[in-house]
Amino acid sequence: MATTTELAELHRLLAQLRSSVGALRARYGDAPAVRRLHNDVERLDIDVADLSSAMPAQRRGAESDDVVVVPDTPYDPSLWRDADDEGLGGRAPQ
Repeated sequence: MATTTELAELHRLLAQLRSSVGALRARYGDAPAVRRLHNDVERLDIDVADLSSAMPAQRRGAESDDVVVVPDTPYDPSLWRDADDEGLGGRAPQ
């Protein structure tokens, strides 16, 4: 599956290709080869849009390897037993 960075690069390159085909159309008119290139660019644009919409939501914002899930449940208080509060000194004996 493509990453957000790869899709952004693909969109950028597709825009450059579209611009180049537009320049060819301005120079050579509506020649069959230019029409085919224009149709190919349109097809690529549709395929990239389909790929972008098929991408799972978690892959759009960040790579799934970079996501760390932190549970909403409270931590077990025994994890903090005998721990110092940073900058506040030790805890009072209980």
